[in-house]
Amino acid sequence: MGTESWKSRYDAIVIGTGHNGLVAAALLARAGLSVAVFESRPVIGGSCTTEILWDRFRVSTAAYVCGILHPRIIRELDLTRRGFHILKREPSSFTPLPDAGYLLLGPDDTFSAEQIARHSQKDVAAFQQYERDLEQIGALVEDLFLAVPHSFAQTFLTTILEWAPVATRFLRLPPSSRLLLTQMMTSSAWDILDQRFHSEILKTTLVTDGIIGSPLSPTFPGTGLLLLHHTTGSVTGKRGVWGYVQGGMGALAQAIADAATEKGATIVTNCSVAQIVVSNGQAVGVALEDGSVISAQLILSNADPKRTFLKLLDPSHLPEDFVKAIQNLKMSAASFKINLVCDRLPNFTVLPGDQPGPQHRGTIHLCPSLEYIQKAFADYFANRPSAQPIVEMCLPTVVDDSLAPAGYHIASLFVQYAPYQPEGGWERRKTEFVEAVLRVVDQFAPGFSSSVLHVHALSPQDLEDQFLLTGGNIFHGDITLDQIFSFRPVPGWSQYRTPIKGLYLCGSGAHPGGGVTGCPGYNAAKVALKDWKRRRV
Repeated sequence: MGTESWKSRYDAIVIGTGHNGLVAAALLARAGLSVAVFESRPVIGGSCTTEILWDRFRVSTAAYVCGILHPRIIRELDLTRRGFHILKREPSSFTPLPDAGYLLLGPDDTFSAEQIARHSQKDVAAFQQYERDLEQIGALVEDLFLAVPHSFAQTFLTTILEWAPVATRFLRLPPSSRLLLTQMMTSSAWDILDQRFHSEILKTTLVTDGIIGSPLSPTFPGTGLLLLHHTTGSVTGKRGVWGYVQGGMGALAQAIADAATEKGATIVTNCSVAQIVVSNGQAVGVALEDGSVISAQLILSNADPKRTFLKLLDPSHLPEDFVKAIQNLKMSAASFKINLVCDRLPNFTVLPGDQPGPQHRGTIHLCPSLEYIQKAFADYFANRPSAQPIVEMCLPTVVDDSLAPAGYHIASLFVQYAPYQPEGGWERRKTEFVEAVLRVVDQFAPGFSSSVLHVHALSPQDLEDQFLLTGGNIFHGDITLDQIFSFRPVPGWSQYRTPIKGLYLCGSGAHPGGGVTGCPGYNAAKVALKDWKRRRV
């Protein structure tokens, strides 16, 4: 990998080394195709990357935890042999209250039950039932992640035949699981949890999975869908529980890249694709920023839909109704990422200690109540960064000491809500917002801000500029009912193919959507290979 020379012609070109693009490249190369992957940044992985900051700290600059990577992809690409290892976090989450009390959860069922009982004895059985239902639902949804969605162009009979196995599996779910799945597809995350649990600290801990990356309040219908999306994974061995990648998220990207290069794929960094070349309605190659034109019969774009179809393509090659649909895609900004280097761990008032303890190992939820979350959202709705933001804090160095020198810790803060273009602009508001975030942490762990040695902050506009995420949207498009499955990216084009023959969408803008799943890349490669073989018959 690097700036080595490349050929003028390949069977397939992948645009971008985000993890989905690398998965697609690995599958295509494994099938015997000559494959080149072009990456504009100096490091591979897209948003799934580890970068060296401040000379000696290995930081997962964008994506920071792993929970929904598909097990089949891990097996087929033999990622464990290639150095991909999940580090479990025990406990997996910690939610402190501002005055007194806290909640630790998972992944051990007995431990979670003991912790929940401190707040509500009734919630123990309810939580156990919730987890049983999620296990049933997750197995079904995880399989659907590797299914190519049906197209509205298909015949009624074909659609019925394709959906019959899914409908049968749905009907075989226990009644409580069917109910929960139906609610997740239609209701708000808060309503789902409020119906099942009494303790607010439990509800606020769980509801964050329904709003992370979303521009919605947890009481809005549709947030149940994101709650479902984030609780389907089983990569840690426990459904819905997330872990750290040893060596940072870039270690996962590197393992996938190794699977691709082992089969002959060429990966080139510091090399931007300026345009997808089209001739007579067929993608025939890419033009690089240096003017080089590289030919290929298959082009797979790991860029988001708006960047792919409105910037890398001349829209005149596309049907007008398709262009309009892409222009209307909802790609909302909501998230702000902060990476810190600290000389000590946070010392939480409700669970004191600045040496590694259970409160430091998992995700730390700093959003103690629904009222707190609603106030943060109200600011965002008024196009202001939240005055008291929702903060999800992770301290990966507590579990993985390879990331920083002894005596230092990396803190990863994923923050909401942050509009794309707030009043006054991010040039003025960015420092203010970082200070507001640190004040929130200080409320729960007094003096934490004084431990901060380095700050690396990414506003939604930074996410767009540096990681090419249009609108700062981490999912390549909002995950809402009108933008999933057969509607992703737009109705009629959900099967990874595009109106340009030979051009495929392999990033998170395709089914099943955002997060580090690998599934869009896997599915797109399978579809492209099917078309490739058909051409040669």
